[in-house]
Amino acid sequence: MQHTIELDPSLQAARLSVAEIPVIDVSALRGGLRTEMVAAIGKACREIGFFYAVGHGVDEGRISSVYAEAKRFFDLAPAEKEKIAIEHSACHRGWFRLGAENLDPAKQADGDFKEGLKIGRDLALSHERVVAGLPLHGPNQWPDLPGWQAVMQGYYDEMAALGRLMMGAFAEALGLERAFFEPWLGVTMTTLGALHYPPQLGRITEGRIGAGAHTDYGCLTLLHQDGAGGLQVKRRDGVWIDAPPVPGSFVVNIGDMMERWTNGVFCSTPHRVVNVSGGDRYSLPFFFDPDFYAPVECLPSCIGAGARFKPTTAGQHMLDMIAASFEYARGVNR
Repeated sequence: MQHTIELDPSLQAARLSVAEIPVIDVSALRGGLRTEMVAAIGKACREIGFFYAVGHGVDEGRISSVYAEAKRFFDLAPAEKEKIAIEHSACHRGWFRLGAENLDPAKQADGDFKEGLKIGRDLALSHERVVAGLPLHGPNQWPDLPGWQAVMQGYYDEMAALGRLMMGAFAEALGLERAFFEPWLGVTMTTLGALHYPPQLGRITEGRIGAGAHTDYGCLTLLHQDGAGGLQVKRRDGVWIDAPPVPGSFVVNIGDMMERWTNGVFCSTPHRVVNVSGGDRYSLPFFFDPDFYAPVECLPSCIGAGARFKPTTAGQHMLDMIAASFEYARGVNR
C-alpha cells in the first residue's frame, strides 16, 4: 500500500539561499589565519544565528559509527529502552520516548514526533558536585550494548573539544580575547542528544511535527543531520527556509544563553524539523554549554543602550528551559 504525505501550507518553506545560511570553512580553528573565518562567523551569528561549518576536522568514519550505534539503540524494544529512561535519572540523562519532549507546547498537544537520548558529562557518584547534589551533574545511563559506550564517549569528547574551539572564535567575533570564555569552561554542561524521527505519513500540520518551532536553550549547538532533511530555519522577516544537509558539515547555531550573554548581538533563531522523507530521520545535536555557575549577564562590549535580559546563571537558565519542555522535570530541581 502506498502512503502519501500532505504538508499543511503553514509548514511550507522557501528553498535555501547560501547567502542566508552560509557555509564557512572553520579549519583555522585548529591553526592558521583566523581573521576571515572569525569575520564570517560573526556576520552569520549577527544576521541569522546559523551557519554550516566545514573543515571541522571530525572524521566522517567516526560520525558514521555514531549513527550506527544510535540506530542500534533506537531499534531496541521499548522495554529495553525503558531501562535507561530519563525519568530514572537524577541529572536529565537517558532515553526519552516519542512525545516526551515538547518544544512548541502552544501548538503541539502530544509533543514532538521524535524520541531521543541524552548523554552528558559522565561524573562519578563520588564527584564533589554530585555529592553536593548539584542539579544536572551525575552519571550517564548507558544501554547494555557491547562497544556502544566507547563509541559514544569518544565522539562526545571530540565534540566537546570542537565546542571549546568554537567558543574562542565567538569571543574574537565579539571583539574579545580568544580565551575570554575559558574561565567558565571548566566543568561544562555539554550534552550529546542523539535523535530518531520515525516516518510521518498522511497530513502533517503544526499540531504534530518532528520538532516543534523553538530556539535552543544553551550556548551553541553543533548538529550533524543525516540525508533525510527536514530542518527549517525562520528568518527575521518570518519566512521559513529549508536548511538541507550539506556534505561534510555541522550546522552551527546560537542558543538563548549566548543571545542573553551578547544582549541580542548574536541571535538565537527559531527552527523546527518537519520530516517529509517518508522514512526514518536521525540526527546528532551536540549542545555546548558552560559551567553551571557561569554568570549569564550582558557582556560589557554588548551593553549598547542597556541590557535587554535579566542576569542569571547558566545552570538556572538550563533548569528553567528543561522544565518548560519536559513535563517530568517540572517541580524538580535536578
